[in-house]
Amino acid sequence: MTKTAFLFVGQGAQKLGMARDLYETYPIVKETFEEASEVLAYDLRRLIDEDEAKLNQTRFTQPAILTTSVAIQRLLAEKGWKPDMVAGLSLGEYSALVASGALAFTDGVALVAKRGELMETAAPTGSGKMVAVMNTDVAVIEKACEEARLQGIVCPANYNTPKQIVIGGEVAAVDMAVDLLKKAGAKRLVELNVSGPFHTPLLASASQALAEVLEDVPFTNFTLPLVGNTEARVMKEDQIRSLLARQVMEPVKFYESIRTLQELGATRFIEIGPGKVLSGFMKKIDKSAEVSQVEDIASLEALLSEPL
Repeated sequence: MTKTAFLFVGQGAQKLGMARDLYETYPIVKETFEEASEVLAYDLRRLIDEDEAKLNQTRFTQPAILTTSVAIQRLLAEKGWKPDMVAGLSLGEYSALVASGALAFTDGVALVAKRGELMETAAPTGSGKMVAVMNTDVAVIEKACEEARLQGIVCPANYNTPKQIVIGGEVAAVDMAVDLLKKAGAKRLVELNVSGPFHTPLLASASQALAEVLEDVPFTNFTLPLVGNTEARVMKEDQIRSLLARQVMEPVKFYESIRTLQELGATRFIEIGPGKVLSGFMKKIDKSAEVSQVEDIASLEALLSEPL
């Protein structure tokens, strides 16, 4: 029997008008956005459709992506598509927590709005940078970061695929690491358009503040396994708060998380939310994996045409 993992997208996947056609067509999607708007006290659907500047601001991006992802997951559940296990990239872990039954959606919306605010405050725009390093051995990247620490904080932030590792930190230190990597033979290095050096120690203050916020958030038992980014292992109920606090300032172990899902028997992966970033990562991690993606009516219909 095919085991299916839902993979939830992270920050950076947002785009103006995302899931608009689903919102107009399916009541469950509209209801999900209305629920979120009530919690946030602003019209989230309008923001996504009309205000690109705000949509790209972390405190708004995070509830926008969570809501879009959960709306799609709820729609799939109505159509009979339910995952056997879940994971998410960074922010996507919160959508996965909702899908796994451990976090109520309305609590999740309030929580990620606060998380976004804390991350924005901890790492104001321009305080650091992130660079994706392609086709370079992990050990070489880690060594370059170690040597570049003479200039400040720099470390691997996202282990996306074995061939794509993102480093992040203070500008001077990241620049030094980039120079060292070029000398070591790295050919493709791409600076990312992100608002801060997430998943690095520069987010320590956000991590501490988030830990306090998490104390008041009710979590319940998982109804299905969730593989967390920080340890690439199945999350246990008593670890949720500490792992979410750590996740803000520790690297995302995405490809190891996929391996763990495969060890649990997952052969089919469905990316939930805007864009195809995770599907792209999956093709690099395991060409043989069955990968689909749902973000709009066309991709929904393509999935629904497949056997359950």
